[in-house]
Parts: sequence; C-alpha cells; structure tokens
Amino acid sequence: MTTPTTSNRVTDTDHGHHDVRRPHRHGDETKPSWKTTELAVYLLSVIGVLIASNAVGDGAADNGGDYFAADKAWWYITLLTIGYLISRGLAKSGSRTPDNDPRTGR
Repeated sequence: MTTPTTSNRVTDTDHGHHDVRRPHRHGDETKPSWKTTELAVYLLSVIGVLIASNAVGDGAADNGGDYFAADKAWWYITLLTIGYLISRGLAKSGSRTPDNDPRTGR
C-alpha cells in the first residue's frame, strides 16, 4: 500500500496564505463635521449673507429704506442652517456604526 506524501512546499497559487476569515470592518460612521467641505461652504455662505446684508443699503434713494434688512439676512441664515442639518443627516443616514453595546446582544 502506498502512503500519500505530504509536502510543506508553497505553490504558485498558495503564496503561504491561509483561508482565515477576518471580520470586515467599516471605519467610522462618517467624517466629523469640521473635516467636511459642506461645513466650510455653510460657514462661507453665512458670512457672505451677513456681509451682503451689511453692505447693501437703500441705494441712491436716501429715504432710509434697506433692501436687505437684518430680518431677511437671518431668514436666509436659518434656511442655510436647515439645509446644512439635512445634508449632515443624509450623510450619516447611509453609514453604519459598529454597535459595541453589550446589552443589544449583537
């Protein structure tokens, strides 16, 4: 009876790697907000609205009217803030975060 011989030789297709299943980890949930371009765009937009509100006057009318009053500026800033919050919420909604809470049993 012939005994099969075993070899410790590494073949071209093996390369010495073992079939070890490693858990696939997804990094952090998303970038922190201060690292995103959307925060920079939001802040620049708010600054732009404030500058425009201050710079725009009543034109040549000299009647004391203001085309871009403070209430309009703050309304636009409020709209920008709502848009920014929605965009951050959408960015975070599609990401996964590892659940390390032992109470959930996962």
